[in-house]
Amino acid sequence: MNTIVERLEKIKFNIGTLKQPQKVNIVAISKTFSYSHIKPLVDHGHTHFGENKVQETLNKWEEIKKENKNLRIHMVGKLQNNKVKDAIKIFDYIHSLDNQKLADNLAKNQINLNKSIKYFIQVNLGNELQKSGIPIHELDPFYNYCCVEKKLNIIGLMVIPPNDKNTKNYFKSLKDLNNSLALKDISMGMSADYIEAIKYGATYVRIGTSIFGERT
Repeated sequence: MNTIVERLEKIKFNIGTLKQPQKVNIVAISKTFSYSHIKPLVDHGHTHFGENKVQETLNKWEEIKKENKNLRIHMVGKLQNNKVKDAIKIFDYIHSLDNQKLADNLAKNQINLNKSIKYFIQVNLGNELQKSGIPIHELDPFYNYCCVEKKLNIIGLMVIPPNDKNTKNYFKSLKDLNNSLALKDISMGMSADYIEAIKYGATYVRIGTSIFGERT
């Protein structure tokens, strides 16, 4: 068995031992890796992959997606407004919706391209200046704006917790916020903390290094 396939299966086994009630989707973070490196996972039947650059994603996945209709590609990085049209063409999920201008642009281009995408609103739980995400006090009006005004399909919230050893608290906070909006899905947890994230209700975990190895 291929090494990255073995690693994926080990992660699936680890998740299975938790006996959590929710279905957990593993988004294999394939950004920067060539398709030849990723291909064994596709051949193995894995369908969820994460990227963070629009042009790289188009180059890597556009033709493959035409052949494999089961693939689901996730935008896990910050999305620039000038890349929205191309992003809607290639992505099925966007995990980083966090401002009104972006919501406006996404809604307009979805209509123009006749394509509906699933969205996570990224929340900046630690109020970190260098991180994207909507502040907690703006979340409720922004969520209503996206759903009611712009008719975007918001399926859940996303967080990249601060690196301050309080990860569990951030996961719990996001779960509480998600519940307050009656949302079903949560995008949280990466290679180092996906087990904890799942214990707090994560339904999409974003795992790169533990599957593909270190990036150069």
